Amino acid sequence: MPDPSAPAGAATTEGDFRTRLRADCASCFGLCCVVPAFSASADFAVDKPARTPCRNLLADFGCGIHDRLRDKGFPGCTVYDCFGAGQQVCQVTFAGTDWRGAPDTAERMFTVFPVMRELHELLWYVNEALTLRAARPAHPELTAAREETERLTLLGPDALAELDVRPHWQSVNAVLSRVSELVRRGVRRPAELRGADLIGRDFHKADLRGANLRGAFLIGADLRRADLRLADVVGADTRGADLRGADLSTSLFLIQSQLDAARGDGTTKLPPALARPAHWAS
Repeated sequence: MPDPSAPAGAATTEGDFRTRLRADCASCFGLCCVVPAFSASADFAVDKPARTPCRNLLADFGCGIHDRLRDKGFPGCTVYDCFGAGQQVCQVTFAGTDWRGAPDTAERMFTVFPVMRELHELLWYVNEALTLRAARPAHPELTAAREETERLTLLGPDALAELDVRPHWQSVNAVLSRVSELVRRGVRRPAELRGADLIGRDFHKADLRGANLRGAFLIGADLRRADLRLADVVGADTRGADLRGADLSTSLFLIQSQLDAARGDGTTKLPPALARPAHWAS
């Protein structure tokens, strides 16, 4: 029986979307080091108000402790993913004009960045869905969603600053939910755990094939050797989750930051498009 999560070959949009929707920090003006706020915690060593440059941001928009973030108490920075929104805002929306050189653009740029990030995250999920064989019945809707999302990313600064992404997100999410059902419908009695509080839960060796884990809180959960094939994990919080030996090879809508936030090792099975985090045990 063919794997319903397998790429659909030439009929899909494999292309270069994964490269385009990954952060290119050299083409960004340090927006992720300025726009978000964070509080002193296990993830961040200090407090930082929103729209205020991090103390580690250099004049060239690089990070002064980039190769030592975890050692210096900033593991939260290592799991942040803008899905390429940073370079889109800096190089396309604002045509290469940086907020330090043109301070009058700063507030608009800082407002636009989180809007663009949401649009780029949607593009990642939609393009990923278009590579799944079982999603073919939803291809017309997915293609329309991708085209509309792409159109929104090309709006000017003022239009993006005023854009309410929520209605569009809800519309696209409905299509992605349909894709999830199409892909998972062959799994017998999949667990329904959408939005569940699973913090610290023991799922050691658990059969979670096809489980609906959308938005679930898996913080610190024991998922060692769990079978997560075809499990829908969009929006699941995996901070500190133990994924050693787990099988995520065909998990749906798994993103790099979810792996970066978790713990794993060389026996964790991953989709080919995602990388094994450097901090995982070998």
